[in-house]
Amino acid sequence: MASSNSEGHWAATSRLMYIALGLWAFFSFFIHFFVNSLNAIVIFGFPLGFWFAAQGSLVAFVLILFWFARKQDDIDREFGMAEED
Repeated sequence: MASSNSEGHWAATSRLMYIALGLWAFFSFFIHFFVNSLNAIVIFGFPLGFWFAAQGSLVAFVLILFWFARKQDDIDREFGMAEED
């Protein structure tokens, strides 16, 4: 039974990790491929491409980290592997 529980936990954790890596790659690389077309949009005097490069990606990374930690805690609790509060 423990082996099945461990395998389910690892499957859920792996899936979460791949989703987080996909989001990271999107905000690290993909969004920056369109920086020139995004620069046509100006927010508060700054081109949107510049904003994404300078601030937007960093904000996205922090949000991804908090989301990942919350979802991993949910997975740990679901499979009975959570740290005691």
